[in-house]
Amino acid sequence: MLMADHRAYPTLPVANLARAKAWYHDKLGLDPAEEHPTGTIYRLAGGTAFQLYESEYAGSAQNTAMFFASDDMAGDMKMLRDRGVKFEDYDMPGLKTDNGMATMGPYHGAWFKDSEGNILAIGDEPN
Repeated sequence: MLMADHRAYPTLPVANLARAKAWYHDKLGLDPAEEHPTGTIYRLAGGTAFQLYESEYAGSAQNTAMFFASDDMAGDMKMLRDRGVKFEDYDMPGLKTDNGMATMGPYHGAWFKDSEGNILAIGDEPN
C-alpha cells in the first residue's frame, strides 16, 4: 500500500490542552470531535481533521503548521479579527503582508498564532 492511499492530518503540539481547546473554540468556533489519551481530534469539512496533543515543544516551530482554505479571505479575516485573532505581519524577500494579508501571484495568505504559539494560515486554495 502506498502512502498516497492513506489519509493524513496535522498534529499540533500544545503546552496546555485545556487552554488550547478554549482558544480553538472561542477564536475559530471549533469543538473536539474525539478526545483520547493521546490527544484531541477536530474534524473539518471535506473529511479533513487535525489533532492537538500536549508537548513541551509547543510553539517552537517557526513554520506554518496548518492551513485553512478560504474562498472569502476578506470575510474570513474579518470574522477572525472580530473573535480576537491577531494576524502576523511579514516583510521578507518573497513575502510581504499588507494589513495581515500577503499576495502571492493569484493567491492570498494570512498567518496567525494559536494560544500555544503554533503558526496557522488561511488562504486561497491553489487549484
